[in-house]
Amino acid sequence: MTTVADTGAAAASSHLPATLPATPKHKRIRPMRVVLYIFLTTVAFGWLAPILLLFYASLRPYQDTQLHGYFSLPSSLSFKYYTEAWERGEMGHSFLNSFYIAVPAVILTLFLASFLAFALTRVRIPFRKTLLILFTAGNLLPPQMMVMPLYSLYIKIPTPEWISDSLSLYDSYVGVILIHIAFQTGFCVFVLYNYMLTIPIELTEAAIVDGASVWRQYWQVILPVTRPALGALATLEFTWMYNDFLWALVLMSTGDKYPVTSSLNNIRGTFFVDFNLLAAGAMIVALPTMIVFFALQRQFISGLTLGASKG
Repeated sequence: MTTVADTGAAAASSHLPATLPATPKHKRIRPMRVVLYIFLTTVAFGWLAPILLLFYASLRPYQDTQLHGYFSLPSSLSFKYYTEAWERGEMGHSFLNSFYIAVPAVILTLFLASFLAFALTRVRIPFRKTLLILFTAGNLLPPQMMVMPLYSLYIKIPTPEWISDSLSLYDSYVGVILIHIAFQTGFCVFVLYNYMLTIPIELTEAAIVDGASVWRQYWQVILPVTRPALGALATLEFTWMYNDFLWALVLMSTGDKYPVTSSLNNIRGTFFVDFNLLAAGAMIVALPTMIVFFALQRQFISGLTLGASKG
């Protein structure tokens, strides 16, 4: 009986196809998803359209745009405005000035902010919530209202000659770096404080059991975990400090020390402004921030999406 049954089953299975055709699964298109994609595409185009128009104008002769308008087909395209903007704006020297200010300011700001956030989240400090509010409240003050007090203060603070030729904090890279650190540390402390709250306290407790000092807990345990947040903040802070023109204009008087944002003023003529040449200069000035964003893109997105998948 068993043999007959097995033979019959084998004969029946021999008539079946080797592989059954897969039934097509049609994914249902939800209307809200379509609306979301249309909205995101529209917003992205709205952000990119001015940049694309700026780049398009920088490739066209000024006479062409004056005759036919900016929304027209070009008679010719070239990169000659970029060479002219680089030379007239003396951008090579101005780029170095911007990096002398932005790079140390970003590094010191992130170091101080991360250590303060570590202390507020891992060390028992009295009134730590009050301290966090004070750090955050400092960002609510408009910087324009502090221009005159800071100017008066800077010219009265003595410094060695190797820091400033004016023998004061005024007209020095250090003075601009310090004001950037003072204004941006509060925001960075607020972001890193909330980030470090998501890190399990067991990591610090295990380091304490192993005999790690406070500095080792910060440098070898907590700081590597906060790399996504530091990458996101580094991108934002470099962009803000690099694009700043107010503090360099107020706290500096020597033209050779001005950052690259001031070089756009050198491109402007006294009686005539070539806006296509200015567009080329603006594209050159914006290039380092785009490079920094693409270099830190993964950390930037990871820092912004922290907690997005948590309930």
